Amino acid sequence: MALLLAAGLAASTGAIATAQAAAGATPGTRAAAQPQNDDLAARLKAIKGMTVEEKTSTMPGYRWFWLKYRQPVDHRRPKGRWFEQRIMLQHKSLDRPMVRYTSGYNTPEVMFKTEPTALVDGNQISIEYRYFTPSRPQPTDWTKDTIWQAATDEHRIIQALKKIYKKRWISTGVSKGGMTVVYHKRFYPRDVDGSVVYVAPNDVNNKEDSRYDRFFATVGTDPQCRTHVKRLARELLKRRPAMLQRFKADAAKNGWTFTILRTPDRAFENSVMDYEWGFWQYALQSDCKSLPALNASDDVLYKSLDSIAGISFYTDQGLQPYIPYYYQAGTQLGWPTPQFKHLRPLLRYERSYQPRTYVPRNIRMRFDGGKAMRDIDGWVRARGSKLMFLYGANDPWGSERFRLGKGTRDSAVYTAPGMNHSGKLIEKLPAAQRAKAIADLLRWANVPAQAQTLTTTPSDAIDPLILQGRPPL
Repeated sequence: MALLLAAGLAASTGAIATAQAAAGATPGTRAAAQPQNDDLAARLKAIKGMTVEEKTSTMPGYRWFWLKYRQPVDHRRPKGRWFEQRIMLQHKSLDRPMVRYTSGYNTPEVMFKTEPTALVDGNQISIEYRYFTPSRPQPTDWTKDTIWQAATDEHRIIQALKKIYKKRWISTGVSKGGMTVVYHKRFYPRDVDGSVVYVAPNDVNNKEDSRYDRFFATVGTDPQCRTHVKRLARELLKRRPAMLQRFKADAAKNGWTFTILRTPDRAFENSVMDYEWGFWQYALQSDCKSLPALNASDDVLYKSLDSIAGISFYTDQGLQPYIPYYYQAGTQLGWPTPQFKHLRPLLRYERSYQPRTYVPRNIRMRFDGGKAMRDIDGWVRARGSKLMFLYGANDPWGSERFRLGKGTRDSAVYTAPGMNHSGKLIEKLPAAQRAKAIADLLRWANVPAQAQTLTTTPSDAIDPLILQGRPPL
């Protein structure tokens, strides 16, 4: 469903190379410009429940640690069962701010700098979200996969590391990671000094999703592009037998199975329902010219479906890593339900476009009716502070977004013109907005502003989404 698009589950070779190139290093090099703080590893190990492994840094000026922190499965019963949560630490200096990043999914396994990290020239931790492998309790009690439990994970980690990192803390995340940043700030507002939130949806009323339909009717500035994307999705359904023949052949070749979505036909149709969404989420309007013609061959159309929707994602092998996300979407976060009028009457499984479809039936789910999201939205509007929300103008997930209220303080919402679902948007803002956003971030981090910094952004920032293989959200 439009919780879309995990075309790959691990960082690709190209993404790793991109991250290393942007960091200005090659694998196996040792951080040189950084004073070694020889007692840092010992101080980390002294934290109760923390295990520490130092790796060879691939980023000059930084030390690289992988940490595991012992967490209660249920924070309301801290003496009960526990699991280990992974954290990646990139240490620059105890005199620099700390940027806490979360993807809301797994932690990327290569060194990288988020846009806020590069701007404040800081340390960075990347926290793996609970229930994403290997940070998953065994046996798995799914009722503890909640936003409060996860926020409390992050609170405990931050409090533990603040004993070492005493300068300012900035929190950031992209997409589901951005949502996670807001939820953590709501429950523990004093943990960090500012939050930079990228492309985070805010589904306050799960039953009212007309904003998505208005978005797809007006996105971009080229009506012909909008129409062509819709027509291509319809053409894929018209050629269902030919598309299924290729899908089944790929499944046999790669050992893909369909226990969760039940049949290849059902999986194929869900991928087509995601085609339009996927294009606007991860492509730009300028990419319209690279889309196939309606009369293109079956092979060309199938390749386009795979490129945009990621056909392997709709298999058991593609869905399995993301069950914790779909569970949360179906119990607390909510989900988009756009209308597929342009695909009717060719659809057979339109009602399957919901999180319950993507979670094995033996895992019980019950939606809370929107209670959790109404609480979050109310807090942002009434008491939120030092929150920076960034959206791409052409990103479907921005249709239902966070908005400020009368009680919100020292916060802003920015929209990058023509941009999609990206974790590197400050540099894409108009000059005046970019300068204001950078100035606010530096102020929150207590970093003296340099004149040139206010009009540009560092080149070594990485969009974390390229390291995550395009997760569902």
